Amino acid sequence: MKVLTFGSLFPDATRPSHGVFVEQRLRHLIAEGDIESKVVAPVPWFPSTHPRFGDWAAYARVPAREQRDGVEVLHPRWLSIPKIGMTLAPSLMAMGARPTLSRLLAEGWNFDVIDAQYFFPDGVAAVSLGRRFKKPVVITARGTDLNLIPEHPVARGMIRAAAMEAKACITVCAALKDVLIDMGVPDDHVHVLRNGVDPVRFAPPEDRDALRRELGWTRPTVVCVGHLIPRKGPDLVLRAVATLEDVALCFVGDGPEEGALRRLAAELGVADRVTFAGRQPPESVRRWFGAADLSVLASDREGWANVLLESMACGTPVVATRIWGTPEVVAAPEAGVLVDRTSASLADGMRRLLASPPSRLATRAYAETFDWGDTARRLKAVLTDAARR
Repeated sequence: MKVLTFGSLFPDATRPSHGVFVEQRLRHLIAEGDIESKVVAPVPWFPSTHPRFGDWAAYARVPAREQRDGVEVLHPRWLSIPKIGMTLAPSLMAMGARPTLSRLLAEGWNFDVIDAQYFFPDGVAAVSLGRRFKKPVVITARGTDLNLIPEHPVARGMIRAAAMEAKACITVCAALKDVLIDMGVPDDHVHVLRNGVDPVRFAPPEDRDALRRELGWTRPTVVCVGHLIPRKGPDLVLRAVATLEDVALCFVGDGPEEGALRRLAAELGVADRVTFAGRQPPESVRRWFGAADLSVLASDREGWANVLLESMACGTPVVATRIWGTPEVVAAPEAGVLVDRTSASLADGMRRLLASPPSRLATRAYAETFDWGDTARRLKAVLTDAARR
């Protein structure tokens, strides 16, 4: 079966961590056998690679074609219009990708099914492409595409229409499936296929004490891994740690809130206990996870937070806000604790976990139950059924 993986969520040469969970799922799907795949990952068009343009310049540096682990990845450009172009985005993305799909078919790569990632604009665009090329489409929902974007009525209508026209829908957690059902999508049309974790890439350190010495950590240390943006609540984490005596905090990631967080740490008098490690590649993040006493995620919206499983796979329990799919990830005492999204609740969760942590071996064993194998097998079945129909 030839599977065309479609969507902007996919790593590339300039953003190796972008949508890495989509690449991992595809890799395990191919490992199931009898699967061939190419990836079409549209990238917004931008005319300049000058660093002063930030993320837009990064888009311009993405190669038009690359190979990743033996899979060909194509990056057609599309005209993305910030803020005012939301309702046009699916049509513009489909228009930008259409010549690439036509070329693949002309070259003899006659794909059987489109495996689309993220509902809006990607999934809506994929359904339009499927209609044009007479190919079945399966769409996977991953988080804000269903727990945020449908707040816009026009986008909600497009998402519902795409879900109904697709041969099947997939969500990474039951909470997202409920959103589609509330939109009127039939229960048996939606499959919950959770993300897994790579137990080799994310594993406990061989010598945790040596690693902590290398990082210069002498206090109990909390890590917060992810983009420094309001939705992730890094300020709540910082305020919580400020109330814990002699506990250090390390932010692993970057983002627009970094300056404000540095000022807040100074105002709270804890600048000496807070460090900023910056953005790290996946193969390096495991060092911070493995050395930490616990990790914290204070998001207000998450579909399936892979960062939680990655922490647990390194043996480090988590404190996470009780939202959306997160209770499906943190579902046992050895995983960590769930709290309300306030600095006081976060501090209480950290305090309890630091005082009575689970065995790091038990936390690792819990994470190992979230392997990709079952997800890949079920995904293959869903795609095969869609192709047959």
